[in-house]
Amino acid sequence: MRDFPQSLRPFGYFVHHQGRGHAERCAAVVNALPEARPLTIFCARDDIFPPLRDNANVVRIPSLFEPAGDEPDGAARLDTPDTVHCAPVGWRGIRDAMGAMTRFFVEEAPELMIVDVSAEVAQLARLCSVPHVKILQHGERSDPGHTAAYDGAAGLLAPFHARLAQPDWQRWSSKTLYAPGLGVNVDLPSRAEARKRLGLDDRPVALVVSGGGGNGISEAPLGVAARSCPDMQWITIGAVQRDWHATLPPNLSHHGWVENAPDYIAASDLVVSSTGNTTCAQVLQAGLPWIVVPEWRYFDEQVEKARALARAGAAVHLPHLPSSAQAWRAALEQARSQHAPDQQHKLAGDAQAAQRTADWLGQLAAHLWDAPASTTKTLQKDQIHA
Repeated sequence: MRDFPQSLRPFGYFVHHQGRGHAERCAAVVNALPEARPLTIFCARDDIFPPLRDNANVVRIPSLFEPAGDEPDGAARLDTPDTVHCAPVGWRGIRDAMGAMTRFFVEEAPELMIVDVSAEVAQLARLCSVPHVKILQHGERSDPGHTAAYDGAAGLLAPFHARLAQPDWQRWSSKTLYAPGLGVNVDLPSRAEARKRLGLDDRPVALVVSGGGGNGISEAPLGVAARSCPDMQWITIGAVQRDWHATLPPNLSHHGWVENAPDYIAASDLVVSSTGNTTCAQVLQAGLPWIVVPEWRYFDEQVEKARALARAGAAVHLPHLPSSAQAWRAALEQARSQHAPDQQHKLAGDAQAAQRTADWLGQLAAHLWDAPASTTKTLQKDQIHA
């Protein structure tokens, strides 16, 4: 084991490479931690991170869910126990990835392992006697695998407001930090400035946002939407699945993946979106009439997030995109009539989310490893649950 002074013991960080939210959260937390804290990040991609501080080391590991092609068919016939989710047998890539993290545990004895997200990696850390902090995500996660990862965690980090918590999370409330806006740019331009940047005229804009973690939104219902509201500009950003039978009017335009999504959100009059974490934080900050339509995700993550937003009065939740002009008009009217920008702004994050998280992690590590209390900031109770 390397000989680190107590105050310089490293943190580890596992980052899932699907979508961008995991990497953006990681960068925000890592860059807010004290510069003297060594950081090792494990991820299947090293090209998805925003700029990281100099002493943050990214170790590229094999994907835990993408096969290399030489896996045995016989092992694939083994049942999956309830205690794990993605643990196929006979995969060299999984052995290599888990081995890299286990070597890190042995050689560097990290004070904390932050896991965003994998129930298996969280349980690996606990089995290797390394305390872990698990990122908390929405979804139906009452299975033994998730429960073991949460029960065994030293702390849970929720990158959203406490009012968006699911009722079944109450058992973990005492060790959960809610950090709305973590890793998200919530500093939006004014509507006028955003429209100027994008070259938009004065017609109202309906923005459709598809996240980066899936295959995109279907094109045909968007054509129906745009035809049902010819006085509005309908703009899509993100992936769109093209439909050969879609009849597309001239007031619908696809802009694809963009790097300036905050400009589009700030320029809009209404948003239709999936419920990825980054999109949600930015729309809440903008305070716009909002329709959320969950994309498919494991464990119904986006479904539960949409239900939480609806319970909080922040958005209208539809299980799928409307399929007729009449249904679209009704949905848009519901979004406008139920719009509560004050409620949305209360749920939005702020620029201090990363620093609060870094302070909490430092305090947690100090407590776990018997460091003097004076070596880290002490968070007030309202900061933990805000």
